[in-house]
This record gives sequence, structure tokens and C-alpha cells, in this order.
Amino acid sequence: MATIRKFDTKVQHLKYKVLREVAREAWNDTLLENILDIPYRIVPGNTPTMRCCVYKERAILADRVKLAMGGNADNPNVIEVIEIACDECPMGGYEVTNACRGCLAHRCEDVCRKGAITFDAQHVAHIDKTKCVDCGQCAKVCPYTAIIKRTRPCENACKVKAISMNENKAAKINNEKCTACGACVYQCPFGAITDKSYILDVIDLLKKSQNGKSYKLYAIVAPSISSQFTYAKLGQVITGLKQLGFHTVVEAALGADMVAQAESKELAEKGFLTSSCCPAFVSYIEKNFPDLVPFISHNLSPMATIAKYIKEHEAPCKIVFIGPCTAKKMEVKKPTVSPYIDAAMTFEELQALFDSRDMDITQLSEGVLDNASYFGRIFARCGGLADAVAEGLKEQGIDFELKAVSCDGIEECRAALLKKSKNVLDANFIEGMACIGGCIGGAGCLTHGEKNKAEVDKYGREAYEKSIHDAISMLK
Repeated sequence: MATIRKFDTKVQHLKYKVLREVAREAWNDTLLENILDIPYRIVPGNTPTMRCCVYKERAILADRVKLAMGGNADNPNVIEVIEIACDECPMGGYEVTNACRGCLAHRCEDVCRKGAITFDAQHVAHIDKTKCVDCGQCAKVCPYTAIIKRTRPCENACKVKAISMNENKAAKINNEKCTACGACVYQCPFGAITDKSYILDVIDLLKKSQNGKSYKLYAIVAPSISSQFTYAKLGQVITGLKQLGFHTVVEAALGADMVAQAESKELAEKGFLTSSCCPAFVSYIEKNFPDLVPFISHNLSPMATIAKYIKEHEAPCKIVFIGPCTAKKMEVKKPTVSPYIDAAMTFEELQALFDSRDMDITQLSEGVLDNASYFGRIFARCGGLADAVAEGLKEQGIDFELKAVSCDGIEECRAALLKKSKNVLDANFIEGMACIGGCIGGAGCLTHGEKNKAEVDKYGREAYEKSIHDAISMLK
């Protein structure tokens, strides 16, 4: 029988194993009793599996356990650095490669204002890192392009420039710039940057809902779930959620339908909007383009919109959001959202929950998830929101010419926002997605790739006969 592959990378698998073991102990109320055993359980014996030293490996795992239990409460960011794990990357900056021919011109030396370039006995150039200021002038003038700039994976992944190096040469996150998108989390080859988990809060909600507490526990699942758990059927995942203890499973895509209807009306009234669905995009505007904050749609995100409806109509209840996004963990802390969402977790964490209960979801019957329209479901990929707003205008008979720009990744978002700030943007609606591909590229996904877009579109077509209006009318 073929081995089931649940994750893209071994880093994700390691993170999952820690989450699974923490969850197992939490279910049994033995976490504090057995917390020190978890690193030894994952790396038994005296042979290291990932590092040069088994003791360092377990020390890093101990830090991972802390993050699985909620991380540093004094750090408001949900993204944290495991400093002891961040020591294997080259420091980065400009380096001389073996393409250097030891030429006579020495243009690199002449252009360097800091005296950082010297030559050895073979006339090969060397850069003194203590003097180099990374201006790049030497690289520009080298006739052999022998001087290149190396960038650490986390710095390269962070398009908002929130990552630098501290005095210990470990990554450091500037919370004033960070949007919690999690790009660095997925790209770090050593898993030294990761998101805090609130899986213990979720387990607590599940246990209390099953032990006589007078509330129903709802799971709101992001539409990108259709591209995850590729080894099972979506209906089996839904059944698995109910077997975990969730009373009802609702699509966040239904909230997307509600947002599409309201946002299209708001756009026509105001003439220009930026979307409010991606929390990392909203945070990016707030931190880098404060003058454009008034243009952010006043609608809550689909997650918060449907949660608000449930809280208002199904009280008493508690709600857990499950999706691909690390930034959602920041969004649920907002005063405008926290009354509606009690906890947020990723697909990675859901997999850990399933396995902490030894559930084989491939053996379960298929449940049904049939709340939203095609347009609500395709919010999961870039361009889907703009299509939904166009449909919202059409269904409501609003005479407004939509000129949307769908931004795939934070760099495209930045370009569109810059143009708008200079009044040269030929569009009246900016759909901003911080992750490449949209939500299907989120850091909390089990898998990433182009096939995920096809799965989301397929999932959307299953509800193709249902309009946005039809989906929303089911709520009444």
C-alpha cells in the first residue's frame, strides 16, 4: 500500500508531530505531566535525525512544544522565531564567487567606498563583511558578474521587509512591519520561524461542548479546504470534524457570498474600494499606506461575517475557524472580530487533531457541505473575489462598471496601492491577496501548488446552479 503523503515538506511534518503529541496529552489532561517527554518521543534514542547533535535537536523541539501551546504571551505577533533553530543559513549579503578571474582592472575595489574589498595572492577578490554595507556597487561593475547577493530564505520570502538579523545572527521579526502572512514560516528550510498554535484552546472548547456546557460548537471552514487533505474526500473531512465534536460545519464561503453582495453595493456607493477579506493585505495597507485606510471595505471578512450571523442567530454557541491562513490568528484578536470567533487554527493543526484521536478519515462516510454558491467558494483563489463582486453587481441590478485589479501576492498589492496613492491606478476595486495564488497559497496549507486552484474551481462548480442570492436566502 502506498504511503499517504499529507504534507509538502518534512518541516511541516515535524511541526505536525509536535502538534499531534501536544494534542494527545491535552485530550487526556496529561500535558503538564508529560510535556518533557514529547521531544524524546519524537526523537528517541541518541541518534540525531535532523541536526548534528541530538541534545540540540530536543532543545529545539522543546521550543516547538511551547509554540504549540500558544508561544510567548508577551509577543503580540502570532509569528515567532525559534532562535536556537536559526543557525544554519549563510549570513547573506554580497559574496565573491569562483567566477572571479583576478582581473587587473579591480573595478570592484575602486568603486567600494568602505574599503571592504581586498585581494589574495592569486588576485582573487574577497569582501570583508565587517566593512561591507551591502550597497551593491561592486556587483554592478564586475565584468564577470562574479559578485552576487545572497539572501536568507526568510528575508527573501518576506516582501514587506519585516525580517532582519539580530546580534546572534538569528532572524528577527519587526512586528511594526509584519503582516503575519506566514510566507517566512513556509519558506524557512529549518522551520526556525513558525506560527503560534491555539490548538489547546480548540481542544478545550471541544471538551467543554461535550461535557454538558450549554453551547453548540461550530466549525467554519475556509473554501480552500477543498484542495487540502488530498488523500481523503472532502465529505470525509466534514464527517471527521463532527466526530471530533463539532456540532455543525459551515462554509466560510457562505460568508463570502454575504460579503460579495454587500461589498458590490458599497463599491457602487463609494466609487472605489480595496477588499477586506485578506487580513494580511488589510494590515499591509494600515502599516504602509495609512492614507488609503478609508478606502478599505467596511465589510468584515467572510470568516467574521458568517460567524457574526451565527452568533446572532444560534446563541449560545462557540465558533472555531479552520483555514490556510496564519494571519487569521491575528485577525481574530481584533476588537471588531473577537466577539464572533473563539479560536482559529490551520489545516496543519486540523490534521494533527485528527491524528491525535487516531482517526482515519479515509474510512469515514461522506458528510455534506452545501451552504455557498460558486462565487463564494472561488474566493479561495486570486481573482475569485473580483468575479464575485461582478456577480453581486449583476444580481442586484446595480449599474456600475467594475474595473478590478486582482493582486496575486503582496508585491502586486504594493504596486496597485502605490498607483492609487499617486492617483494613476486605472481601476476602481483592488482585490488584495497577500499569498501567491490567494488563500490556496497560505502558510497553513498542507499542500501548495497549481493543482489547488483546479480543485477550488471544481469545488465551486459543484454549486454552480446556485446564485449568490440563492445562497444567502437559505439563511432566512
